[in-house]
Amino acid sequence: MTLRVGRIPFLVCAPFFFDFLEKEEVNSPIIFVDGTPSDHCGGLKRGEIHLSPASSITFAQKPEALVLSPNICTSAPFEVKSVKLFSHFPIEELGGKIVALTTQSETSRNLLKVLLKNRYGLEPNYADGDTLHSHALLLIGDKALEENHKNRYPFSYDLGSLWKEWTGLPFVFGAWIISKTALCQKNLLENYLEATENSIQKFKENKKKALDIWLKHYPVHLDRPVIEDYFNALDYHFTEEKKESLSLFFKEAQKINLIKEAPALKFLE
Repeated sequence: MTLRVGRIPFLVCAPFFFDFLEKEEVNSPIIFVDGTPSDHCGGLKRGEIHLSPASSITFAQKPEALVLSPNICTSAPFEVKSVKLFSHFPIEELGGKIVALTTQSETSRNLLKVLLKNRYGLEPNYADGDTLHSHALLLIGDKALEENHKNRYPFSYDLGSLWKEWTGLPFVFGAWIISKTALCQKNLLENYLEATENSIQKFKENKKKALDIWLKHYPVHLDRPVIEDYFNALDYHFTEEKKESLSLFFKEAQKINLIKEAPALKFLE
């Protein structure tokens, strides 16, 4: 039996995966599949991926087929730095203007729509991808981190900060989502999740060594101090407060018909 794990080659996911990179073995029961959060969102819903730190909204799109890890997520207490709206206009002036959305993350796309509609009362014209004719652009991951240092836009907005200012809660960008098709391999699944938690702890204890391993496999165009500082903005522990925040996000998304219903969170038992 094998466990197909969706691996996301973004810096934000380095703590989850770095400790496995130089230990992958032929005929291992763990098979890693690289892709974006959106790729793994689709893979989980189709049953092609058993588990992944995918976009958190994935769970709400097919809750009958999925459960969540109760312990691990990708969140930011305030500013996340790698999910940002870059704009030629102040955010309050984006109504009716063209806002280009990354296609790499469904959570980030839907979070921006929730914020612009429910917080600011705005209805922009949305476009997919990086269009030259857009008035604002949503980027995530390493592309957002790199754009932070190019100074091409007079205005930028961190979506983690916008959510925290509005709700008082830290936003959950990614959850470890598990397909129910993996539950027949519960021992293997639980052992893998425990190893992932150990990987996160090892990353915290020796960030330099962990990043050396990660960047050898997945290099980025950023100075090392910028990379190391980035992880000061992130937290990977799925607390009760973060679970409350994720439930609230689902409710806000349902209000504007981004999902059919706001499901109750269901966890691996």
